Amino acid sequence: MIHLVDDDDAVTRSCCFLLESMGYSVQCWNHSEQFLHEAPLTTTGIALLDMRMPVMDGHSLFQAMREADSTLAVIFLTGHGDVPMAVKEIQHGAVDFLEKPVATPALQAAISKGYEHSAQLTAMQTLKRRFDTLTAKEQEVARCVVAGLMNKDIATHMHIAVRTVEVHRSRVMEKMAARNMAEFIGQMRQIG
Repeated sequence: MIHLVDDDDAVTRSCCFLLESMGYSVQCWNHSEQFLHEAPLTTTGIALLDMRMPVMDGHSLFQAMREADSTLAVIFLTGHGDVPMAVKEIQHGAVDFLEKPVATPALQAAISKGYEHSAQLTAMQTLKRRFDTLTAKEQEVARCVVAGLMNKDIATHMHIAVRTVEVHRSRVMEKMAARNMAEFIGQMRQIG
């Protein structure tokens, strides 16, 4: 889903028509606050944001989205941008910064890149949520496993029985939905 946020109703309608003609599902928003409070911010998708809007401009909206752990990829689409502004937003994690009127190929490329970025953010957030379901002991066992410790060493380190370590490892693998140890270690490295 592409969420188009622009206070200019005529621009919103024309961009919405263009995006739909390109085959995308589009939700149009004329108020940034309404978008922030009503849009599903933690799904795979794209937020096309205008930079200049009343009450909450594009930069402030993007900042609020980041604070809400949004997984929507942000692409700025504005008629009032400059290079320093574009650099700043991209450094903060925006996928692209396009000037109106935008050429269709440039918009398609940005949207494609945005969907890839959003999918990565969504996957990362899913891993973090899974990790947060682990108990404190399970998290400690997980970190020890990633550090390369064997069950016996983990048991000694945590002052628990080897069998308890094995139970914790099993629960960790199940909660993280890891099919094997290599996948689990990869997940843990992604989380950080």
